[in-house]
Amino acid sequence: MTALLTEHPHLGVEPVLRELSVPSSTYYRWRRAEREPCERVRRDAELTEQIKEIHADSGGIYGSPHVHAVLKREGVHVGRKRVERLMREADLAGISPRRKGFTRRDPKATPAPDLVQRDFTASAPNRLWVTDLTVIATGEGPLWLSAIRDAFSRRVVVPTPAPTAQVTGPAARPSDTGQRTPRPRTPHPAGPA
Repeated sequence: MTALLTEHPHLGVEPVLRELSVPSSTYYRWRRAEREPCERVRRDAELTEQIKEIHADSGGIYGSPHVHAVLKREGVHVGRKRVERLMREADLAGISPRRKGFTRRDPKATPAPDLVQRDFTASAPNRLWVTDLTVIATGEGPLWLSAIRDAFSRRVVVPTPAPTAQVTGPAARPSDTGQRTPRPRTPHPAGPA
């Protein structure tokens, strides 16, 4: 509509509105709203600035519940849902401490043979080693951690932190535990500790 009137100023506003069956009060109210936004829009803009500042001060960690709590502490009366909406519109999100998933066993996979029959006791050192693989989320990406333990002494034989699940090189060699480190016999996924 504005483009039409800008392109053809000789037509006039009233005749164009009449032809389009648009009440003139609606057109002028819309034009006024363009020039001076309503109180809610102005308040949303102010709140968005406050929310961005709080979010930045938290290092990008705070989500809408924390931001809402900070605003409330500062004496700003605003609803939780409004804070959520404004954060969504400003593309702000907190960091969730929750993990995104967990390990699921593939129902089609063949399970590895249980070479120790779920008996994680050993009669002497270096007879049975157990291990587990854990992923630790870091700011630089996942860190995979595996520690091989002697089931008899419960000492860590091989600690292996690595950026991938594939461990090679010095991380795969046994650490200095004061024990003789023989050729590994049967490492087994960790059972009860």
